[in-house]
Amino acid sequence: MTATGNGSRRLARRLVQLFAGLVLYGVSMALMIESGLGLAPWDVFHQGLSRVTGINFGWVVILLGIPILLLWIPLRQRPGFGTIANVVVVGFAADGALAVLSAGHGIAARVAYLVGGVLLNGVATGLYIGSRLGPGPRDGLMTGVVGRFPKLSLRLVRTCIEVSVLVAGFLLGGTAGIGTLVYALAIGPLVHVFVPLFTVETRPAPEPEPAPAPAPAGADATCR
Repeated sequence: MTATGNGSRRLARRLVQLFAGLVLYGVSMALMIESGLGLAPWDVFHQGLSRVTGINFGWVVILLGIPILLLWIPLRQRPGFGTIANVVVVGFAADGALAVLSAGHGIAARVAYLVGGVLLNGVATGLYIGSRLGPGPRDGLMTGVVGRFPKLSLRLVRTCIEVSVLVAGFLLGGTAGIGTLVYALAIGPLVHVFVPLFTVETRPAPEPEPAPAPAPAGADATCR
């Protein structure tokens, strides 16, 4: 197959991965919401804003993505196609899943929702990051701060951002609880597994070297 054909197939796979990951990410958020046991830090903030403003959760995710992207400008970050898709698709997927999911009744159902949501979030993160079409607005904000201020560690910046949105979201009425702790402890190992698993190689594989031509009959093939 030609390099052009391989490139087209690779791009198609990346796009499928991107949108599958973003949709599943939204579904994972809905599962954690319906568990009622606690959300990821950013989602505590999203839910708090939703309760204060009366705007649907998914629309809060979408609308908040716009000012976050504006913060990329002084950080000299450039959005990719996946960044823009992230702003739109995750919010709609979350609202769609919330429309069909019922709240977990009984501790067993709630724990199942929580565990399923955290696992699915890890898979979804691996899919959309592995597509290599651009980070989400919130991930890009974190990496942008580190790039602009290289003396700060990624761990410190992420912790500061997520603690800030968690506290703000909790004060606004978002749900923080055991699920928040489970997510914080589990998402790192899950991403460590699923991002490499789903990462698409964007460079074409090197062409195999042609086999050496056979020496003429009767010729001495050794090098003197």
